[in-house]
Amino acid sequence: MANIPPKPWPTGLADQLEPLVVRVLAPNPSPYTYTGTQTYVVGQQDGPDCAVIDPGPDEAAHLDAIEAAIGNRVVLAIMCTHTHRDHSPAAAPLSARTGAPVVGCAPLVLKSNLPRADEAFDPTYAPDRVLEDGEAMRGTGWTLTAVATPGHTSNHLCFALEESGALFTGDHVMGWSTSVVIPPDGDMGDYMASLEKLMAREDRVYHSAHGAAIEKPRQLVRGMIGHRRQRENQIVRLMGEQARSATAFIPEMYKGLDPRLIPAAEMSVTAHLIDLEKRGVAAKEGEIWRTI
Repeated sequence: MANIPPKPWPTGLADQLEPLVVRVLAPNPSPYTYTGTQTYVVGQQDGPDCAVIDPGPDEAAHLDAIEAAIGNRVVLAIMCTHTHRDHSPAAAPLSARTGAPVVGCAPLVLKSNLPRADEAFDPTYAPDRVLEDGEAMRGTGWTLTAVATPGHTSNHLCFALEESGALFTGDHVMGWSTSVVIPPDGDMGDYMASLEKLMAREDRVYHSAHGAAIEKPRQLVRGMIGHRRQRENQIVRLMGEQARSATAFIPEMYKGLDPRLIPAAEMSVTAHLIDLEKRGVAAKEGEIWRTI
């Protein structure tokens, strides 16, 4: 993962990225969120309505900043890409402030007590409407179409802004780091399939929840697919040399890794191992993984 750039960051400011898109940075930087979660307000600046994508954490200052970016427009939808707690907790309080419905990904209930390394899931998320793949929300001069991209989480959606060719990618493709895929909800096979799905599209630019706008999206996605395949090949090679636990892969695969990110790396390796097991390439005996 990239180092977090030095302050100051444009937290709380309405940053006009393109005619229909304003970005507002939340005050929640971390090794997993970079400089913070980026909320997007979509709609004509002088138009009557707009939508809010990934309202972020329930922080009063961030909600105030979103409202300032909205201005006098009516919010037709508060749209969430997924339900990690750095993305969706502000949906309910923003809905209470604006009267807008919460629309987008499905709610998620985890039934596992496995340790988690990334932002935990938001148990308060309760959408008024769940969008299926290809369904759209429309306003004055803007259309946001849901693109189902499971993998980072099972309920992850991207949103395509049809009028400009932009795709809001949440955490599926980010402008600073590869996405963390953490079982049991994260699924590496689904994640790879979702990347291939984006490769088949012709989006002009990606606006992700963390990091800069991605101006060459297909080039980046191609590189991400190659990176994941390289990691998979590393795992298969290391298992071929010696059966080992998921933890034992980390020193060989992630040299010089920030110690705070070791749990995330271990879960990412585990996601690859589970995918290899499903495909009949690997098997697990207790905590030890081996090739078949």
